[in-house]
Amino acid sequence: MGSAPVVGVLALQGDVAEHLRALAETGATPVGVRRPDELAAVDGLVIPGGESTTMWKLATAFEIAGPLRKRLAGGMPAFGSCAGMIMLADRLLDGVEGQETLGGIAMAVRRNAFGRQVDSFESDIVLSGIASPPGPPFRAVFIRAPWVEAVSEQVTVLGTERVTGRIVAVRQGPLLATSFHPELTGDLRIHAYFVDMVRERT
Repeated sequence: MGSAPVVGVLALQGDVAEHLRALAETGATPVGVRRPDELAAVDGLVIPGGESTTMWKLATAFEIAGPLRKRLAGGMPAFGSCAGMIMLADRLLDGVEGQETLGGIAMAVRRNAFGRQVDSFESDIVLSGIASPPGPPFRAVFIRAPWVEAVSEQVTVLGTERVTGRIVAVRQGPLLATSFHPELTGDLRIHAYFVDMVRERT
């Protein structure tokens, strides 16, 4: 399994405890991250699901948005789920006035594209390159989820939603993002894949 990298979870808002638990089960040393000094101590970072506008406001209030952008630009591995995918997008569609992203993945993401909270659903996603052999489809949980409307040639599409055909999982270098919430399932394949990404960088 190799060494146990220190993987932070941005602990401003959202599914923090669920990601911490999944990371521990996949061999990482998980820690919550709220402040720049905590960010400086991690090998990789998970940006959880939650509410992207609130997350951006809190990142600004805690003065961690700038250090986050700097570490992402420096090659720190990061995984964003749902709102985290929005935060990692270079371009945001249907954002609220003044909402910014951290950027890093050359994609356009539409916020709340799959509908409101009442439109939450589950869908089987075939993931490419996450595990070898691929194994069964990933039972993905979508809650007020975004989707990816466009990607550049630098971005690898890892999964699409079977009914709509929309892109819901991508990777660009050390950055990984999903529209759905793998932390809400018992399937650890995506977290294990990300922890391996972090190990490769450390």
